[in-house]
Amino acid sequence: MSTGTKLTPEQTVTQINILKNRFTANMKRHVDLKWVDVETRLSANPQKLWSLNKMEETGGEPDVVLFDTASHEYHFMDCSTESPKGRRSLCYDREALDARKENKPQHNVVDLAAEMGIELLSEEQYRYLQTLGRFDEKTSSWIKTPEQIRKPGGALFADFRYDTVFVYHNGAQSYYAARAFRGLLKL
Repeated sequence: MSTGTKLTPEQTVTQINILKNRFTANMKRHVDLKWVDVETRLSANPQKLWSLNKMEETGGEPDVVLFDTASHEYHFMDCSTESPKGRRSLCYDREALDARKENKPQHNVVDLAAEMGIELLSEEQYRYLQTLGRFDEKTSSWIKTPEQIRKPGGALFADFRYDTVFVYHNGAQSYYAARAFRGLLKL
């Protein structure tokens, strides 16, 4: 079991192997990147590896999707075919959770992402992910919501249907068994 935000040596080896195997099996997501460079960065950042492990534990199947040449960071995103099972049935944020009088979900998306050390995908990032494969064809994922939508009580989610990315709105207090969130980790 991990302690705090650091994995045990055994967990570290296991998580790196999972990421390496996924990296190798999905080269179309990161054509010009080399695993040795990613692994070197992972080994130097145990807290980030802990976050990737949390993404894995909740069903996200994180993988490297790009290297940002401006910030010199690798970007990992949840690449599970459907929205991560271990993060479903959550309302959008703490304010929405606190406002629910009945049938409160266990948690909320914004706080859980922060606890995991990851960010919610923005609409632009979600659309980029969809260029790498077909995701959320049966589920949907909450995405980062601009303040002008969140302030009056709304929140955004997205999915992929009919060969198209759709972005919708819902009340931030709502939650569904087929909606979670996809995360981004910069390394």
